[in-house]
Amino acid sequence: MKLTLRLILACVVTLASSVAAERPVDPRATSGKPNIVFILTDNLGYGEPGCYGGGILRGAATPRIDQLAGEGLRLLNFNVEAQCTPSRSAIMTGRFSIRSGTMKVPRGGVANGLTQWEITIAELLSGQGYATGHFGKWHLGDTEGRFPTNQGFDEWYGIPNTSNESLWTSMTGFDPKLTPIPYILEGRKGEKTRSLEVYDLKTRRLIDTEITRRTIDFIRRNAQAGRPFYAYVPLTQVHYPVLPHPDFAGRTGNGDFADSLAEMDHHVGQLVDAIKEVGAEANTVFIFTSDNGPEETLPWRGSAGPWAGSYFTAMEGSLRVPFIMRWPGKVSAGRVSNEIVHEVDTFTTLARMAGATLPNDRMIDGVDQTEFFLGQQEKSSREGFPCYVADTLQAVKWRNWKAHFVLQEYKFDPPQKLPIPRLHNLLEDPKERNNVQSLNSWALYPLMKIANDFQTSLTDEPPIPPGTPDPYQPPKGKR
Repeated sequence: MKLTLRLILACVVTLASSVAAERPVDPRATSGKPNIVFILTDNLGYGEPGCYGGGILRGAATPRIDQLAGEGLRLLNFNVEAQCTPSRSAIMTGRFSIRSGTMKVPRGGVANGLTQWEITIAELLSGQGYATGHFGKWHLGDTEGRFPTNQGFDEWYGIPNTSNESLWTSMTGFDPKLTPIPYILEGRKGEKTRSLEVYDLKTRRLIDTEITRRTIDFIRRNAQAGRPFYAYVPLTQVHYPVLPHPDFAGRTGNGDFADSLAEMDHHVGQLVDAIKEVGAEANTVFIFTSDNGPEETLPWRGSAGPWAGSYFTAMEGSLRVPFIMRWPGKVSAGRVSNEIVHEVDTFTTLARMAGATLPNDRMIDGVDQTEFFLGQQEKSSREGFPCYVADTLQAVKWRNWKAHFVLQEYKFDPPQKLPIPRLHNLLEDPKERNNVQSLNSWALYPLMKIANDFQTSLTDEPPIPPGTPDPYQPPKGKR
């Protein structure tokens, strides 16, 4: 009897949600502040989507991603940090990860993630009345106090760390007494995060479909309520093990990676369609990008397109990733730019678009790109940036020039500290093979200024050491 009653109630709730989702939404209800959908893919290289030279050349057409690019701005020189955790930290805080103690992927056994002192974009937007939802991979803390709902999100679903953990329970010798079993989690603000199911090779295939479903539900609920929303959607594909959903397995005939690329494109299309269905298309900033360069692990090696190198390095193949922004009527359709933008800039820019005030008690590295994104200026508001790999300054970019202080092309190559910087003109030498320092040493002046100014800022505001527990407070006398 109790089971029957529960089933009846579940059907009623589902029917009510469906009816609510189908009601027309008054566009005026959400016209004050733009909604934001931020899709962050995992280890998606520059050369994977069709609009970046991949698609069918990688075994899978990407029509929905390509259409999105045609409807908005496509950047050819969008830069990220060299590893997963640092990139996610930079997006959340607008600060280079060296400042936050999140400059490398945690390996377990020690405290990790963002301290409570950091202010995330979710916290800023929440302060502006936004509903904030995280659906996907977090990788910025895996203990209570450092989950998304402790860092400004109203609700979250996903994995706290990385997808290679899905392999653990299938591996010979794995012992849950020594290494914790990985779980898919969910939580709501004000409540403790709870475990849902083991993250194993079965659920690894299913999780992006569930991430997408929950994001669509979040969009519908908040559109119906007339509340502006920020949906942060860090998908798990195409990080190894790159295993497609059963509905996409064998779809392309070109293997798991291509099938997973097709699956990703499908999910992007579902999210685009959901925004249109709720009548929020004209008032939604839609962003598609990646956390770092292509997957390096065989048999799922990805492509960086024209660039050389892999993630965990300062090569262009590590730093340059796809970036598409669509905002109908605001961002020009079909615009393409090779201007330098860094992912920390999304923090500052989205904050301004939402009417939020930036923190003034800490270094913020992101620059406001609003005018550039909206086509009110042709040039980016940024000319360069320092390229850290973990805690080492390996390179600096400025305009079309790049100086390497440490040479490392692939993740597993030993880093080689150089006695004299290598200098590359990226327009003439996209593979970074030809050192032209002897003929163009003049370019080292602006490059070294970027490096020296940033390192001076680390003295003015000492970085937070990795593993720092809460509560953290900056040293007295510092910003």
